[in-house]
Amino acid sequence: MPSTTPKGLEIHPRQPDFGLPTPMPRHWHSGDAFKSHFFDAMSVLFPDGERFFIDSVRPFRERIDDPLLQQQIRGFIAQEGHHSREHADYSERLRALGYDIDYLERGLQRRLGFVRKHLSPELQLAATTSVEHLTAIMADAVLQNPRWLAGADPALAQLWRWHALEETEHKAVAFDVYQQVCGSPWLRRRAMLQSTFFFTQDTFRGLVHMLKRDGLLWNWRVWRDGLRWMWGREGIFRPLLRVYLDFYRRDFHPWQHDNQHLVEQYRRQFDAPPADVA
Repeated sequence: MPSTTPKGLEIHPRQPDFGLPTPMPRHWHSGDAFKSHFFDAMSVLFPDGERFFIDSVRPFRERIDDPLLQQQIRGFIAQEGHHSREHADYSERLRALGYDIDYLERGLQRRLGFVRKHLSPELQLAATTSVEHLTAIMADAVLQNPRWLAGADPALAQLWRWHALEETEHKAVAFDVYQQVCGSPWLRRRAMLQSTFFFTQDTFRGLVHMLKRDGLLWNWRVWRDGLRWMWGREGIFRPLLRVYLDFYRRDFHPWQHDNQHLVEQYRRQFDAPPADVA
């Protein structure tokens, strides 16, 4: 298994036009409220979260001598900037459906404000490495396991696959910067414990809010089927436990989970020139 980022890995931002439906279907994922709002709740976190990731890496750029890593940092910042804008548009579509996105954003914004003011730049970067690992292992699952998006609206499924591809491409950038400027395994383990708690809390909060607005919060079948989809015998999250725990190893590196074949597969899809229209 590789213990470093693959040599020569290039990270290029893309700005595809997904043609998201207007209005967005309320239950765009298979007509299923739980599946739709699980993804929706994660999406609400990305505009502010991605900006935080960018801000946590930028202060250390001058301390990086490796020209390839400098290039990858530029790609990381560009990709995350595009993700933030795309998911901000996604949030506007959720607002149009009547969900209180301002309410959902406020908690994260207050916490990030506290983190920026009171935590060291190294700990902020460690937090970014931990959330990048969470998104990377879910991105890998989205790209290789059809159950994550089976039956979803094609445009929204394409948006999530695009995001997953780029999260996979840059999954080690913040980590490589962290290793050069700090590298403390203890600090990143602490950051992962905190990030896991808050990411889970925020996603669950968004899911509950949207189900409540739909009048489905106390529908036991919605929860039964949703939790089975997540954690049942063939649940989408069960295979992620081992790769999640790998982060706590002293010698961990994101590219030990080598999925370059998925990067190449989806690059062919997203980087292909548009077909000529007769």
